[in-house]
Amino acid sequence: MIMDETEISRLQKRIEQLDEGEFHFPPVYGPGWDELYIGDKVKTGRAFMEAVRAGKFPGVEDTGQKKGGGRVYYWSGSGT
Repeated sequence: MIMDETEISRLQKRIEQLDEGEFHFPPVYGPGWDELYIGDKVKTGRAFMEAVRAGKFPGVEDTGQKKGGGRVYYWSGSGT
């Protein structure tokens, strides 16, 4: 699964509402996350991780850590 530009834009807008610091992906995904099948959660989460690593989300980095039930990302508070 590859994230299209529409989904990247939607998620970037949600990320920009966060305070600077660590975050998990499900709250960024937003409403509907809990209704996804587990396989779709895995695929969507992996697509987000790959997009972060590819630089599609300026200001977001993959910390390489997992805690609290999922991968931890860091938002710098700015996409520049």
